[in-house]
Amino acid sequence: MRRSILPVFAHRLAILCYIVFALFPLFWLLKVSLTPNDLLYSEGVRMWPSRTTFEHYAFVLQHSAFPVFFKNSVIVSGSTAIAVTIIASLSGYALSRFTFRTKYWIVGLMLLTQMFPLVMLVAPIFKILTPLGLTNSLTGLVVVYTAFNVPFATFLMQSFFDGIPKDLEKAAMIDGATRFIAFRQIILPLTLPGIAATLGFVFTAAWSELLFALMLINGNNAATFPVGLLTFVSKFSVDFGQMMAAGVMALIPAALFFLLIQRYLVQGLTAGAVKG
Repeated sequence: MRRSILPVFAHRLAILCYIVFALFPLFWLLKVSLTPNDLLYSEGVRMWPSRTTFEHYAFVLQHSAFPVFFKNSVIVSGSTAIAVTIIASLSGYALSRFTFRTKYWIVGLMLLTQMFPLVMLVAPIFKILTPLGLTNSLTGLVVVYTAFNVPFATFLMQSFFDGIPKDLEKAAMIDGATRFIAFRQIILPLTLPGIAATLGFVFTAAWSELLFALMLINGNNAATFPVGLLTFVSKFSVDFGQMMAAGVMALIPAALFFLLIQRYLVQGLTAGAVKG
Protein backbone atom coordinates (compact mmCIF):
# COMPACT_ATOMS: atom_id res chain seq x y z
CA MET A 1 0.00 0.00 0.00
CA ARG A 2 2.80 2.42 0.92
CA ARG A 3 4.71 1.56 -2.21
CA SER A 4 1.70 2.49 -4.31
CA ILE A 5 1.05 5.78 -2.45
CA LEU A 6 4.63 7.10 -2.42
CA PRO A 7 5.03 7.46 -6.22
CA VAL A 8 1.67 9.24 -6.47
CA PHE A 9 2.58 11.56 -3.60
CA ALA A 10 6.00 12.32 -5.10
CA HIS A 11 4.46 13.00 -8.50
CA ARG A 12 1.88 15.40 -7.10
CA LEU A 13 4.47 17.10 -4.91
CA ALA A 14 6.68 17.68 -7.95
CA ILE A 15 3.73 19.17 -9.87
CA LEU A 16 2.89 21.42 -6.92
CA CYS A 17 6.50 22.64 -6.67
CA TYR A 18 6.55 23.41 -10.38
CA ILE A 19 3.26 25.35 -10.15
CA VAL A 20 4.57 27.40 -7.23
CA PHE A 21 7.82 28.07 -9.06
CA ALA A 22 5.99 29.16 -12.23
CA LEU A 23 3.40 31.35 -10.50
CA PHE A 24 5.66 33.00 -7.92
CA PRO A 25 6.86 35.79 -10.31
CA LEU A 26 3.22 36.63 -11.08
CA PHE A 27 2.42 36.70 -7.37
CA TRP A 28 5.37 39.04 -6.73
CA LEU A 29 4.26 41.23 -9.62
CA LEU A 30 0.82 41.60 -8.03
CA LYS A 31 2.28 42.12 -4.56
CA VAL A 32 4.56 44.97 -5.61
CA SER A 33 1.78 46.62 -7.63
CA LEU A 34 -0.38 46.78 -4.49
CA THR A 35 2.38 48.01 -2.14
CA PRO A 36 2.38 51.75 -1.30
CA ASN A 37 5.49 53.70 -2.21
CA ASP A 38 6.39 54.36 1.42
CA LEU A 39 6.48 50.60 2.12
CA LEU A 40 8.33 49.39 -0.97
CA TYR A 41 11.75 49.76 0.65
CA SER A 42 10.97 50.29 4.33
CA GLU A 43 9.37 46.89 5.07
CA GLY A 44 12.09 44.76 3.54
CA VAL A 45 11.23 41.38 2.02
CA ARG A 46 7.73 40.28 2.99
CA MET A 47 5.34 37.86 1.36
CA TRP A 48 2.53 40.42 1.56
CA PRO A 49 2.59 44.13 2.49
CA SER A 50 1.06 45.31 5.76
CA ARG A 51 -1.01 47.80 3.79
CA THR A 52 -2.24 47.70 0.20
CA THR A 53 -3.27 50.41 -2.23
CA PHE A 54 -4.49 50.89 -5.79
CA GLU A 55 -2.70 54.20 -6.25
CA HIS A 56 -0.26 52.71 -8.76
CA TYR A 57 -3.11 51.48 -10.96
CA ALA A 58 -4.85 54.86 -10.74
CA PHE A 59 -1.68 56.70 -11.73
CA VAL A 60 -0.99 54.38 -14.66
CA LEU A 61 -4.52 54.74 -16.03
CA GLN A 62 -4.99 58.46 -15.42
CA HIS A 63 -1.55 60.10 -15.58
CA SER A 64 0.49 57.99 -17.99
CA ALA A 65 0.35 57.01 -21.65
CA PHE A 66 -0.29 53.36 -20.77
CA PRO A 67 -3.81 53.32 -22.34
CA VAL A 68 -2.21 54.35 -25.66
CA PHE A 69 0.49 51.67 -25.33
CA PHE A 70 -2.17 49.11 -24.45
CA LYS A 71 -4.33 49.99 -27.47
CA ASN A 72 -1.33 49.88 -29.82
CA SER A 73 -0.28 46.46 -28.56
CA VAL A 74 -3.78 45.05 -28.98
CA ILE A 75 -3.95 46.37 -32.56
CA VAL A 76 -0.48 45.13 -33.52
CA SER A 77 -0.74 41.73 -31.82
CA GLY A 78 -4.27 41.01 -33.04
CA SER A 79 -3.54 42.09 -36.62
CA THR A 80 -0.31 40.08 -36.70
CA ALA A 81 -1.96 36.96 -35.28
CA ILE A 82 -4.79 37.08 -37.84
CA ALA A 83 -2.50 37.82 -40.81
CA VAL A 84 0.03 35.13 -39.89
CA THR A 85 -2.66 32.51 -39.27
CA ILE A 86 -4.27 33.13 -42.67
CA ILE A 87 -0.94 33.00 -44.51
CA ALA A 88 0.31 29.99 -42.53
CA SER A 89 -2.92 28.07 -43.11
CA LEU A 90 -2.64 28.48 -46.88
CA SER A 91 1.11 27.86 -47.09
CA GLY A 92 1.00 24.97 -44.61
CA TYR A 93 -1.76 23.32 -46.64
CA ALA A 94 0.26 23.75 -49.84
CA LEU A 95 3.38 22.18 -48.30
CA SER A 96 1.31 19.32 -46.88
CA ARG A 97 -0.75 18.45 -49.94
CA PHE A 98 1.28 19.40 -53.01
CA THR A 99 4.59 18.15 -54.36
CA PHE A 100 6.51 20.52 -56.61
CA ARG A 101 10.11 20.95 -57.71
CA THR A 102 11.07 23.86 -55.45
CA LYS A 103 9.23 22.61 -52.37
CA TYR A 104 12.33 21.61 -50.40
CA TRP A 105 14.17 24.76 -51.44
CA ILE A 106 11.32 26.84 -50.03
CA VAL A 107 11.33 24.83 -46.81
CA GLY A 108 15.11 25.26 -46.53
CA LEU A 109 14.87 29.03 -47.05
CA MET A 110 12.15 29.28 -44.42
CA LEU A 111 14.33 27.39 -41.96
CA LEU A 112 17.27 29.61 -42.87
CA THR A 113 15.35 32.72 -41.79
CA GLN A 114 15.13 31.32 -38.27
CA MET A 115 18.91 30.95 -37.91
CA PHE A 116 19.95 34.61 -37.92
CA PRO A 117 19.99 36.73 -34.74
CA LEU A 118 17.33 39.43 -34.93
CA VAL A 119 19.86 42.11 -33.97
CA MET A 120 21.64 41.58 -37.30
CA LEU A 121 18.44 42.37 -39.19
CA VAL A 122 17.44 45.60 -37.46
CA ALA A 123 19.53 47.89 -39.69
CA PRO A 124 18.52 46.29 -43.04
CA ILE A 125 14.85 46.29 -42.06
CA PHE A 126 15.03 49.92 -40.97
CA LYS A 127 16.69 50.73 -44.32
CA ILE A 128 13.89 48.99 -46.22
CA LEU A 129 10.99 50.43 -44.24
CA THR A 130 12.17 54.06 -44.19
CA PRO A 131 11.57 54.82 -47.92
CA LEU A 132 8.18 53.13 -47.65
CA GLY A 133 7.13 55.35 -44.75
CA LEU A 134 6.57 52.36 -42.47
CA THR A 135 8.85 53.39 -39.62
CA ASN A 136 7.23 54.87 -36.54
CA SER A 137 3.92 53.26 -37.51
CA LEU A 138 1.85 50.32 -36.34
CA THR A 139 1.58 49.07 -39.91
CA GLY A 140 5.35 48.70 -40.12
CA LEU A 141 5.40 46.63 -36.93
CA VAL A 142 2.63 44.37 -38.23
CA VAL A 143 4.55 43.81 -41.47
CA VAL A 144 7.79 42.96 -39.64
CA TYR A 145 6.13 40.71 -37.06
CA THR A 146 4.18 38.91 -39.78
CA ALA A 147 7.32 38.27 -41.82
CA PHE A 148 9.19 36.78 -38.87
CA ASN A 149 6.34 34.62 -37.54
CA VAL A 150 5.11 33.13 -40.83
CA PRO A 151 7.86 30.45 -41.19
CA PHE A 152 7.33 28.82 -37.79
CA ALA A 153 3.55 29.16 -38.04
CA THR A 154 3.66 27.50 -41.47
CA PHE A 155 5.51 24.47 -40.11
CA LEU A 156 3.08 24.34 -37.19
CA MET A 157 0.05 24.33 -39.48
CA GLN A 158 1.68 21.87 -41.87
CA SER A 159 2.02 19.36 -39.03
CA PHE A 160 -1.72 19.59 -38.36
CA PHE A 161 -2.60 19.22 -42.06
CA ASP A 162 -0.31 16.17 -42.30
CA GLY A 163 -2.41 14.52 -39.59
CA ILE A 164 -5.62 14.82 -41.63
CA PRO A 165 -6.21 12.04 -44.21
CA LYS A 166 -6.11 13.22 -47.82
CA ASP A 167 -9.05 10.96 -48.61
CA LEU A 168 -11.45 13.41 -46.94
CA GLU A 169 -10.91 16.18 -49.47
CA LYS A 170 -10.63 13.70 -52.32
CA ALA A 171 -14.08 12.37 -51.46
CA ALA A 172 -15.44 15.92 -51.36
CA MET A 173 -13.89 16.74 -54.74
CA ILE A 174 -15.39 13.56 -56.23
CA ASP A 175 -18.79 14.82 -55.05
CA GLY A 176 -18.28 18.04 -57.00
CA ALA A 177 -16.55 20.37 -54.53
CA THR A 178 -13.58 22.40 -55.64
CA ARG A 179 -10.31 22.09 -53.77
CA PHE A 180 -10.82 25.48 -52.12
CA ILE A 181 -14.33 24.54 -50.94
CA ALA A 182 -13.03 21.23 -49.60
CA PHE A 183 -10.24 23.11 -47.84
CA ARG A 184 -12.59 25.71 -46.35
CA GLN A 185 -15.53 23.50 -45.38
CA ILE A 186 -13.85 20.21 -44.45
CA ILE A 187 -10.15 20.63 -43.70
CA LEU A 188 -10.14 23.96 -41.85
CA PRO A 189 -12.79 22.92 -39.26
CA LEU A 190 -10.65 19.87 -38.46
CA THR A 191 -7.60 22.06 -37.90
CA LEU A 192 -9.22 24.45 -35.39
CA PRO A 193 -6.82 23.24 -32.65
CA GLY A 194 -3.89 24.08 -34.92
CA ILE A 195 -5.36 27.46 -35.77
CA ALA A 196 -5.87 28.19 -32.07
CA ALA A 197 -2.30 27.16 -31.27
CA THR A 198 -0.97 29.36 -34.08
CA LEU A 199 -3.06 32.32 -32.97
CA GLY A 200 -1.88 31.93 -29.39
CA PHE A 201 1.78 31.59 -30.29
CA VAL A 202 1.83 34.56 -32.68
CA PHE A 203 -0.26 36.80 -30.42
CA THR A 204 2.07 36.14 -27.48
CA ALA A 205 5.20 36.67 -29.59
CA ALA A 206 3.94 39.99 -30.96
CA TRP A 207 2.62 41.13 -27.58
CA SER A 208 5.97 40.70 -25.84
CA GLU A 209 8.35 41.72 -28.67
CA LEU A 210 10.66 44.59 -27.69
CA LEU A 211 13.62 44.83 -30.09
CA PHE A 212 11.87 45.96 -33.29
CA ALA A 213 9.27 47.97 -31.38
CA LEU A 214 12.10 49.88 -29.72
CA MET A 215 14.15 50.40 -32.88
CA LEU A 216 11.35 51.23 -35.34
CA ILE A 217 9.13 53.42 -33.13
CA ASN A 218 9.89 56.95 -31.94
CA GLY A 219 7.52 58.67 -29.54
CA ASN A 220 4.58 57.46 -27.50
CA ASN A 221 1.87 57.67 -30.17
CA ALA A 222 2.87 54.41 -31.87
CA ALA A 223 4.73 52.75 -28.98
CA THR A 224 3.61 49.32 -27.80
CA PHE A 225 3.36 48.01 -24.26
CA PRO A 226 6.93 46.60 -23.91
CA VAL A 227 8.38 49.95 -25.01
CA GLY A 228 5.93 51.79 -22.77
CA LEU A 229 7.26 49.98 -19.71
CA LEU A 230 10.58 51.76 -20.23
CA THR A 231 8.89 55.10 -19.54
CA PHE A 232 8.67 54.09 -15.88
CA VAL A 233 12.49 53.95 -15.74
CA SER A 234 14.07 57.38 -15.28
CA LYS A 235 17.71 58.37 -15.07
CA PHE A 236 17.95 58.16 -11.30
CA SER A 237 15.02 55.97 -10.22
CA VAL A 238 12.60 53.23 -11.22
CA ASP A 239 8.88 53.43 -10.41
CA PHE A 240 8.50 49.77 -9.54
CA GLY A 241 4.95 50.09 -8.25
CA GLN A 242 3.67 51.73 -11.41
CA MET A 243 5.67 49.41 -13.65
CA MET A 244 4.27 46.33 -11.90
CA ALA A 245 0.73 47.72 -12.05
CA ALA A 246 1.13 48.24 -15.80
CA GLY A 247 2.50 44.70 -16.10
CA VAL A 248 -0.50 43.22 -14.26
CA MET A 249 -2.95 45.06 -16.52
CA ALA A 250 -0.99 43.99 -19.60
CA LEU A 251 -1.50 40.33 -18.63
CA ILE A 252 -5.27 40.65 -18.91
CA PRO A 253 -5.61 40.51 -22.75
CA ALA A 254 -3.30 37.50 -23.04
CA ALA A 255 -5.16 35.69 -20.24
CA LEU A 256 -8.56 36.42 -21.81
CA PHE A 257 -7.29 35.39 -25.24
CA PHE A 258 -6.05 32.02 -24.03
CA LEU A 259 -9.24 31.55 -22.02
CA LEU A 260 -11.27 31.91 -25.22
CA ILE A 261 -9.17 29.43 -27.21
CA GLN A 262 -8.52 27.04 -24.32
CA ARG A 263 -10.98 24.43 -25.60
CA TYR A 264 -9.26 24.24 -28.98
CA LEU A 265 -5.81 24.17 -27.43
CA VAL A 266 -6.79 21.18 -25.28
CA GLN A 267 -8.13 19.43 -28.36
CA GLY A 268 -4.82 20.06 -30.09
CA LEU A 269 -2.81 18.69 -27.18
CA THR A 270 -4.91 15.54 -26.95
CA ALA A 271 -5.23 14.95 -30.71
CA GLY A 272 -3.83 11.56 -31.59
CA ALA A 273 -3.71 10.37 -27.98
CA VAL A 274 -6.41 7.80 -28.79
CA LYS A 275 -6.48 6.19 -32.19
CA GLY A 276 -9.16 4.11 -33.81
